[in-house]
Amino acid sequence: MSVHRGVLLLFCPDAPGIVFAVSELLVGERCTIVQSQQFGSAISGTFFMRVEFAHVDGSPLDLAALRAAVAVLADRFDMSWQLADADRRLRTVLMVSRFAHCLDDLLFRTEIGELPLDVVAVVSNHPDLGRVAERFGVPFRHIPVTRETKADAEAALLDLVRDEGVELVVLARYMQILSDALCTRLAGRAINIHHSMLPSFKGAKPYHQAHARGVKFIGA
Repeated sequence: MSVHRGVLLLFCPDAPGIVFAVSELLVGERCTIVQSQQFGSAISGTFFMRVEFAHVDGSPLDLAALRAAVAVLADRFDMSWQLADADRRLRTVLMVSRFAHCLDDLLFRTEIGELPLDVVAVVSNHPDLGRVAERFGVPFRHIPVTRETKADAEAALLDLVRDEGVELVVLARYMQILSDALCTRLAGRAINIHHSMLPSFKGAKPYHQAHARGVKFIGA
């Protein structure tokens, strides 16, 4: 299948000239940058970059040639990197609890083609949002979680991830803390999209705690 938009993800020790070198590489391959985001951490000294690009005349990309060129650049800057088809739909599980706004938004954006996702299931520790998943024609899995059943619930989730070939797990206001073991198993495949007030205020009612403490400014 032809690839018309590519995405390059990379991280490496921060150094001058990384953005220039990546841009120069893409120009040399007759590509134009569609989107670019980068961040340098002063704490870890690590540079992160995501670049979405296309061929200047809209023709299919030669990913093999691009990967060979990026490999040379990676050696120069000691990069870890991935190069992929930006339009490939990732097999995705959305995890929710009782609030529907994140789920509604993700499913709507997927339905209109704004997000390149193939949502294989919505998983929740409560049954409330089954109606939302049903409205979008997405399978719904209710996996209850208590202190006593948490390990079994996480095992059931991992079974689903394995059986469905899931590439991405999105926590969309899923109000449970994942165990260290589960985070390790899902490393590089899970993202939490709703804002948090950690580490200052933990637990089920962080906003109540912040209000009680008189907090005037928060970040998300």
